[in-house]
Amino acid sequence: MRTLLYRHALREAFDEELERDDNVVLMGEEVAQYNGAYKVTEGLWQKWGDKRIVDTPISEAGFIGMGIGASMLGVRPVMELMFWSFHSVAFDQLVNNAACMRYMSGGLANCPIVVRGPANGGTNVGATHTHTPEGLFAAFPGLKVVSPATPADAKGLMKSAIRDNDPVYVMENTLLYGMEGEVPDPADGDFVIPLGKAEVKKEGTDISLIAHGRSTLIALEAAEILAAEHGINAEVVDLRSIRPLDEETIMQSVRKTHRAVLVDESKPFCGVSAQITTMIQDQCFDDLDAPVKRVCTVDAPGIYAPALEVPHQLPTAKRVVEQVLSIR
Repeated sequence: MRTLLYRHALREAFDEELERDDNVVLMGEEVAQYNGAYKVTEGLWQKWGDKRIVDTPISEAGFIGMGIGASMLGVRPVMELMFWSFHSVAFDQLVNNAACMRYMSGGLANCPIVVRGPANGGTNVGATHTHTPEGLFAAFPGLKVVSPATPADAKGLMKSAIRDNDPVYVMENTLLYGMEGEVPDPADGDFVIPLGKAEVKKEGTDISLIAHGRSTLIALEAAEILAAEHGINAEVVDLRSIRPLDEETIMQSVRKTHRAVLVDESKPFCGVSAQITTMIQDQCFDDLDAPVKRVCTVDAPGIYAPALEVPHQLPTAKRVVEQVLSIR
């Protein structure tokens, strides 16, 4: 094991996959000579050159469409959106083209494209740059959606996404790019995390905190407070993959603890946690000792003010603890 930054773990995944498969290419705005807006692709252009690391015009509709077409011809493009908020200008390509290609071709054409970039609030960049659309894309059959919470998960899930024959949309979090964590050494073997497999980040007995992305870290922080100050042993389940979803791990946890709080940076209306809440109450109703509760981002456009966005609009450990205590 080594300690790597989240952004460096992603970069290592790209480097290994570029080495493993000549069909892998990275494309996006400023990913090459500028080293990426968040320095995730730093050094890769110098190593792999113009044909493997490609700067694109500022036109998401254009370069996402190009990537989809290339993927149908055998290329495995990894496309960077500078913000996932810019998905809306390429929505037809992302949903009508990529998601439907395999189905509408009767399985004759695959679309092995990865679209990645930051999907989060908390960086005080305003309402048009703070969307978390993982629930939106998970609603479309044919798409796979993942949201890694740690450097190791970022690397392992990205490698699986690049190798997958379906479109995989990776929702990263800007606030995590500088996060450190242990990542397996390449000398120890090929490190890949299967899509559709959740992980219990902390074992517990009293309540299940179910989260994804940075919200997993909020849930872990809340679990520490609950144990230290209230004697509550919370279990933390990290979804990692939203579609496909690991229902078995979720339900096993709820059947063990008999209570659940969903922690989700998406907006509450039609969010990821809304779907999982319904699934829990459908499959585990007789196991529940209390209603399933949620802690989500406050249902309003992203707040620009730093004094309001992180401590009041986004999920916090304090809000999670309060929600847990409300259902004891």
